[in-house]
Amino acid sequence: MARTRGRAEECTPTVRTQEARPLPPPAERIQVGANRGGGRTSRGRNELRERKPWAGPRAEIGAGGGGADLDGAAPRVGARKGGRIGGPGGRELSGSPRQAARPAEPPSPSPAGAMETLLWLCNWSTLVVCAALKLPQISAVLGARSSRGISLPSLLLELAGFLVFLRYQCYYEYPLLTYLEFPILIAQDLILLLCVFHFNGDVRRAVPYIIICVSAWFILTLQQWILDLAMNLCTFISAASKFAQLQYLWKSRDSGAVSTLTWTLASYTCAARIMTTLMTTNDLTILTRFVIMLALNIWVTATILHYRKTNIKSE
Repeated sequence: MARTRGRAEECTPTVRTQEARPLPPPAERIQVGANRGGGRTSRGRNELRERKPWAGPRAEIGAGGGGADLDGAAPRVGARKGGRIGGPGGRELSGSPRQAARPAEPPSPSPAGAMETLLWLCNWSTLVVCAALKLPQISAVLGARSSRGISLPSLLLELAGFLVFLRYQCYYEYPLLTYLEFPILIAQDLILLLCVFHFNGDVRRAVPYIIICVSAWFILTLQQWILDLAMNLCTFISAASKFAQLQYLWKSRDSGAVSTLTWTLASYTCAARIMTTLMTTNDLTILTRFVIMLALNIWVTATILHYRKTNIKSE
């Protein structure tokens, strides 16, 4: 039995247990392999990446050409501040890794900025257009030396409508750029009125109308209700001026010295003023006036073009 037990023990394989090796100290775990040929291996670099930066002075490890063996040695502090591991291009050893600065993104245009740009464009384009609005008409009358085709009642009603509208805007202190073109239009209408009376034979007939316009400027602000009533009637006055011009064209069937460019520019200014009114005062009375004036200006322009083509065909 003893012999059999001995043989069984000899046949039983012996299992060797692998003892757990103790972890090397921190100084040995960051071995970069400088003694193995002088170069840094990928394994050494991985160990350096995995190693957390220690607290203390910012040091530069292995800043030399072949690196250094740090077994049991304190880290070597480089001459530069904010040292790096592994020489140039390494990771900083500060408490928090430095983040790369992102390029500044261009600011996106805001809707408010776009609206301000549109308002500025409408205001100044209207002023530029109105500065030359009546000049083609005045030039056509002077060139033809005749006021044929121009309705005097239409011109007087238009002048009255401009005067009331300007006084209303000044009284309620609306933004200056929303009505700055009306003094220019009134001055051009007065010049055109003098030209019409001149070619009709008597310039002195224009004096009573000029006196009435100057007096109305002061009478309108004597009471607020007078100005409000005049503003409500201003739309009908301006519309009546357009219908007077249309009636004259229908009656004479001749556009004569009427300028198509003047009425086209007037249509543009009404459209621009609709935009500026919506973006600033949002006054319903003013908005209604401009909408009606836009429609009537387009109507007059189309009528002028119609009779001009008819006259060309008849000739």
